[in-house]
Amino acid sequence: ALELIDFKNALEQFQNLVEKMIIQKTKESSDLYTKDDDEIDYDKFYTTTQTLFGPAVKDQNIQAFFRKIVSNPDEKPEWLEIFGCFLGESDGMSSPLKESMVLLVSEKQQITHSVVKRKDVIKGIVKVPLLHFTVTASQRGVLTVFSKQRKSFLSYSFYFHQDTAWITGCDFLPNLKYVVAVTESTIILWDYKSKERQNNGFVIKPMKNCLLCVSTVTTSDHLAKDTILMGDDKGYVYLLTMTNDDFIMKQSKAEKESQFRFMDSESFNMPKRKLHDDWVVKIKYISALKRFASCSTDNINSFVLDDIKRLEDNLPVKEFSVPKGVNAFTYCGKAKVIVTGG
Repeated sequence: ALELIDFKNALEQFQNLVEKMIIQKTKESSDLYTKDDDEIDYDKFYTTTQTLFGPAVKDQNIQAFFRKIVSNPDEKPEWLEIFGCFLGESDGMSSPLKESMVLLVSEKQQITHSVVKRKDVIKGIVKVPLLHFTVTASQRGVLTVFSKQRKSFLSYSFYFHQDTAWITGCDFLPNLKYVVAVTESTIILWDYKSKERQNNGFVIKPMKNCLLCVSTVTTSDHLAKDTILMGDDKGYVYLLTMTNDDFIMKQSKAEKESQFRFMDSESFNMPKRKLHDDWVVKIKYISALKRFASCSTDNINSFVLDDIKRLEDNLPVKEFSVPKGVNAFTYCGKAKVIVTGG
């Protein structure tokens, strides 16, 4: 209780310090400020903050907080930012013994298991909240599922050996329970649940253009099928729907000493539509909007947001252009905005 009272007193003094500094900066901008002994410069701000909170605050957070006040006194930063934290929904309660006197933070666990070798990089990472695991794909063909069981992480890896083609993206098929990944010329489907090291993967090939990204269409129904969106280097977006029957009816025999069973891409009904005039850098189905979004380095058709039915017809799509194109985007449900990065 005493520690809590001390913290509240320290916080009150800190907020008074910030208020004085804002008044000072506002007067400075209006040429009404006269320097005196009470002037708050960075050294004074740093020393006072360290005295109030001690080692709980880090130098870089003090610098960032000070910089925000100086650059925009009208927008006072939240006091939480001095600790490098922001208000947000808690994704889990910490145990009482590990609660912070300042903030209640969720515990984090570091995965120390190395999934890739030297000269390899992670090209895709997907969180699957319902199943409490994470999927990663490396450029040189290592697919890994990290499953959080009994407060520890178990990993299941699958190595897709190829001579030249690199993996460019991955996702998870929630109904069929497969990991999907795309390379420059193939689509990989991995049955991560299979205990067999051989024949636990399917490869759909050949693909005429270079696939650059992949995303699963998430819907509310629980049918035994999944729909996959893909984008390539020629501006095309593909739509591929798969069922359990496809794994049985369309597979070819695995080649000798191969862990994959092959499926001919020509045997699938795979609608595609050219939406961009350059690489499709990212594609995503936004379930809250019931729309898919794709972006490209194309200056004219930089970002598309529309119903997946548009991939099967020729009706106009909703799109907008950005100079030098769009490389990334995300959707915020609370603010109901889409943010793009070029």
